Order: sequence, then C-alpha cells, then structure tokens
Amino acid sequence: MQETDSPAQRQPLTMSRRRMLASAALSATGLSALAACSNTTNNNNTSASGSGGGGNFPSHPKWKFVFVNHVTTNAFFTPTRYGIEDACALLGCTYQWVGSESSKVSEMVDAMNAAISSKADGIAVALIDPTAFNAPTEAALSAGIPVLSYNADVPANSPNKRLAYIGQDLYQSGLQVGAHIISLVPSGEVVGFIATPGSLNIQPRIDGIHDAIKNSGKPINFSEIATGAAVNDELAAVEAYYLGHKNIKGMFAVDGGSTQSVGQIMEKYSLASKGIHGGGYDLQPITLSEVSKGNLDFTVDQQPYLQGFLPVVQLFLYKLSGGLSQPSSTNTGLLFVTKNNVQTYLKTQTRFEGSSDKEVLVK
Repeated sequence: MQETDSPAQRQPLTMSRRRMLASAALSATGLSALAACSNTTNNNNTSASGSGGGGNFPSHPKWKFVFVNHVTTNAFFTPTRYGIEDACALLGCTYQWVGSESSKVSEMVDAMNAAISSKADGIAVALIDPTAFNAPTEAALSAGIPVLSYNADVPANSPNKRLAYIGQDLYQSGLQVGAHIISLVPSGEVVGFIATPGSLNIQPRIDGIHDAIKNSGKPINFSEIATGAAVNDELAAVEAYYLGHKNIKGMFAVDGGSTQSVGQIMEKYSLASKGIHGGGYDLQPITLSEVSKGNLDFTVDQQPYLQGFLPVVQLFLYKLSGGLSQPSSTNTGLLFVTKNNVQTYLKTQTRFEGSSDKEVLVK
C-alpha cells in the first residue's frame, strides 16, 4: 500500500469552475448539509470529526475506500488525491492509494484483489484495460463491495459491472480536440502523440481526434506516434519525430507528459513563429507556461480534483443508504485553456489543481 506523496506543483481552477465544483458537490450528494461541512484537513487515514464527519449524517463506521491507480506517483493525480482527502475529511472516511507506478495492469489487478481480500468498503479503479478488471469487479460486487471507475473506463458494451464512471468523456473530448485542430490546421501533416497506445485513459481521445479529422474531409494527414510512459522518453520521442518531419503543420498530444514535451520542442525550435501549431491535455506547470508563451495553442483541463472527490461522495452515500443511493456516472468535463484564460491558472494557488496543499477560500 502506498502512502501520501509529496504534492507536485500543479495549477489552479478558474473562479467559474470553482463555483461549478461547489454545485457539483451539492448535486452529487443531494444533501444541503455538505454546505456546512468542516474544513479540517487530515491525512489519508484520518477523518475530520470522528466517524460522523461533517454534515447532518447519522453515526457510521469510518469506511475505508481503496483507489486503484495506474500511475500512482504521477503529478496529474495530486489534485485527485486532494479531492479524496477532502471528501474523506468531510464525510468521516479513510482511503488507500494503490496500484502501479508504470501502468502495469497486473500490478493494478493484484492491488484490487488485495483490497477485496482486506474487505475494503468501496473500490474506485481506473479501468485502463478492457477486460483485465472484469473478474475482480465481479468478485468485489459479489462480496458486497461497491466498485466505481474513475479517470478511465471500459467501452459501453463491456461486460464489466462497475456501478458508475467519474471522469471525462474521453472519446467526446477527442472529437472536440479534433475539431479544434481542424480549425488551426485545415490541411497538411499533423501528428498525435500518445504515451501508451491502447490504454483506456488516453486511447479513446486519439480515436476521437482521428475520427473528427477523417469525418471532416479536410486534406489532413494524421499520424499517431507512441512516446512512452516516462517524461524523458516522451521528450526524446517528440524531438526525434519533429527532426525527421520538418514539414509538419501541427503537433498535438493526448496525455500530460507528451503535451508538456510538445510545448518544450515547440519552444526549442521556435515552431510557433514558423506557423506550426501545438496543443494537448492537462495542466503541468511547463504546459501552462508554454500556453502562456504562445508555444502551445491550448491544453485541456479535465478537473482531476473532482475525479477524487466525487467517487468518495458516491461510495459514501451507497454505504450510508444500504445501496439505495446508487452511484451515477459523472462527466467531469472539458475546458480549453488558452492564452486568453491561462493566467488565472498561473496566478492562483489551490488544492483544486494541486498547486498548493493548503485549504484556502479563493475570492
């Protein structure tokens, strides 16, 4: 089992999205008591006010929820873990953060099976493989343990019986990013970088981009290139591709590490000034800096904080209601971060995007 990491530097939410967060939390619980919650912050194995937590809830056990992740030390999930911690403090629960550091499905399955054996009260798992988690999910549900997916999900026709998915609609986000790419590069050579092809947290995005470009009928030649899970490898792969394809008109990516790398190569070779466009996903500090400098046209915010906060709320309500309050799938959305709105991210330090570990009221 993995303990809390030191928080990596991340970037903040805008005011409008912060109000959306409050609204989402209230609608997800259906209980106005959340508005009067305690603001005490605790570690992942403590709660804010004993088993009762905050709000007008009856006394209940300090339920333990296990989050199974595919890249447990990745900075992207810093705000996700803050969301988990905040929800656990609010509701009087605990959590464990387990899985793999390098997207090894077998390690994730082992972690999920261990959570089942330890009689966890609920499991949230990033379903990055279409079949590997089917049997553990069935075993958990048979043992009375609710299972949600977050950040990554199986296809709609999957036999996996997880109760709900909390995260971005990945294929639809790819379609929207594809449309954005078409508006920037109406013709020519365009490349899409992907860290781990086939992984269900990012493959649907590049599929959506591909389909959007294909369906547009525009004379765009779109290539898909794997970069690898390690940031240094991603940077090397992006640079090598550019040096071998200097006629490129656009370089885009569907994961945080590859997006950061695209921005760095765009800056190194002054590609924006040559009319080459770039963009991608997530809010790494380097990525936001490259957007601010104009080297990247955009990056996409998928609200990682909500991908931790909302699963805890839904698992809690399932347990509190004896299963009557069934979890519901929640799309955490897509927001294009461009030069027009990136400064809000750069100037505000909050837990919502992992740029600070402090609880603050942002005005």
